[in-house]
Amino acid sequence: MKRVTADLHRTRTRLDEVRARAVEPVAVVGVGCRFPGAAGPAAFWDLVASGADATTTVPADRGWPAAHRRWRGGFLDGVDLFDADFFGIPPREAVTMDPQQRLLLETTWEAVEHAGIDPSSLRGSRTGVFVGTSGQSYPELLRGSAQRDEGHVSTGNTASVLSGRISYVLGLHGPTVTVDTACSSSLVALHLAVRALRGGECDLALAGGVAVVAAPEVFGEFDRQGGIAGDGRCKAFSADADGTSWAEGVGVLVLARLSVARSLGHPVLAVVRGTAVNSDGATSGLTVPNGPAQQRVIRAALDDAGLAPSDVDLVEAHGTGTSLGDPIEAQALLATYGQGRATPVWLGSVKSNIGHAQAAAGVAGVIKVVQALRHELLPRTLHVDEPTPHVDWSAGAVSLLRTGREWPRGDRPRRGAVSSFGFSGTNAHVVLEEAPVAEEPAEAAPGADPELPLVLSGRTPAALRAQAAALADFLDSADGVRDADVARALTTGRAAFEHRLALVGPDAAARRAALTGWLAEGAAPGAIGGTAADPGVVFLFSGQGAQRPGMGVGLASRFPVFAEALDEVAAVVDPLWG
Repeated sequence: MKRVTADLHRTRTRLDEVRARAVEPVAVVGVGCRFPGAAGPAAFWDLVASGADATTTVPADRGWPAAHRRWRGGFLDGVDLFDADFFGIPPREAVTMDPQQRLLLETTWEAVEHAGIDPSSLRGSRTGVFVGTSGQSYPELLRGSAQRDEGHVSTGNTASVLSGRISYVLGLHGPTVTVDTACSSSLVALHLAVRALRGGECDLALAGGVAVVAAPEVFGEFDRQGGIAGDGRCKAFSADADGTSWAEGVGVLVLARLSVARSLGHPVLAVVRGTAVNSDGATSGLTVPNGPAQQRVIRAALDDAGLAPSDVDLVEAHGTGTSLGDPIEAQALLATYGQGRATPVWLGSVKSNIGHAQAAAGVAGVIKVVQALRHELLPRTLHVDEPTPHVDWSAGAVSLLRTGREWPRGDRPRRGAVSSFGFSGTNAHVVLEEAPVAEEPAEAAPGADPELPLVLSGRTPAALRAQAAALADFLDSADGVRDADVARALTTGRAAFEHRLALVGPDAAARRAALTGWLAEGAAPGAIGGTAADPGVVFLFSGQGAQRPGMGVGLASRFPVFAEALDEVAAVVDPLWG
């Protein structure tokens, strides 16, 4: 009887653990992105918060016929640029790779480092990759070119390789999936990543989407259907809405179960509380939205989150600016989020800033909501002088964000939801919540400034100099950031490459002066840019075999805190001394 009782207790405990994990919030611990007018999450937030319109005419460097350059949309800069050597890809193969693959590799690396994780440390891990896509138009540009004979066109332009290339380069062993549900692809990818984490299929997940308009067909086809806005701008839920505007972009989220993120000390930017996916089924047309299906996917996501509609403050809508789709979506929101609440749910669409980023549209909305939670601000939606008259706005408590509003923390968690509806008929909805309040780190004693080194590395001398310049810009613009935090992030959350630089000094001012001086002097690779007796010095090493030079008193004896850091953070040894 005792044995049976013990077995029952263990079984009950295990079932409780499984049930808890099945509904556990998933933490967003890192973000990487590039959208029109914004390279990185901070720049993207600045663009959205300032109410900027990043749409432009077609860039001249795309090589499109003059007749096709009349369209306006959201375009990325430098889609033809790629550091192939960094990822160990031969140049001839890189030319045949879809720019979407290249952008995903670069943005994934940035997202992982943003999470404070050295990407090379993930090799062999149970990390999953879930990527949304909605088309591969690059082969149109390769047709008839010499590169077609190089033997890399198939792997360079196959949708499955968008996710597979990431797992291959980083050496990941979790589920690796490419999703194509058209405009809802990246949100469906996020849904699958959350399910895989909760189901124990992976310990960490990379989820997002990418879209690059390499050829003009997507504009031409939709224009023939009358779906392109006359002025090339998405006027979501506006009385002036007359069509959408295509855009490009890439966004990648680094995800972990909340308990795992906390135990490993990852920064929690926000949490995913609930997700849901469904289909429109049979409607009056293949691409016609289904309002009742949209209501069902919203309610399913709220059920998954264990929340009521009134618990959500903001909805980042699909909001494409079409005269058919927007009213159907608004009515679904009024019937769900607009009922039984004392204050209105606020409604916005990032497509008004950057255009419709297709497979990356959903993740763009997620990143916007994550940043809005962190910055306590609801950005305004552009191009809405008057709400569309095709919606009875009095039918529920839903209000358009025609002006920005503060969104301060209160006595309950703030939450935002994101919708994406693919013209394939696949709908997705995600509910996000502000990050739990973390324990604040102990404040340093007044006047104290830990003498920790700032360590940088790059694959080439030019890359190292670019990293140093970026660090200088960050330190110049950062408010209230401690050098100790910067030092820790540089030594524990970044990969170590052959060319290395260490800034050492008794205080932050000395270290920053040393960095500025080194950048101005243009010291050659392999040189030592100072001595240990200087107030602030730069030590520069070139090649993995670089040895620690003789420095008289030595860093460890001159800077005791540095010696302690070497013991506490073993990872600093390799990037600093080889």
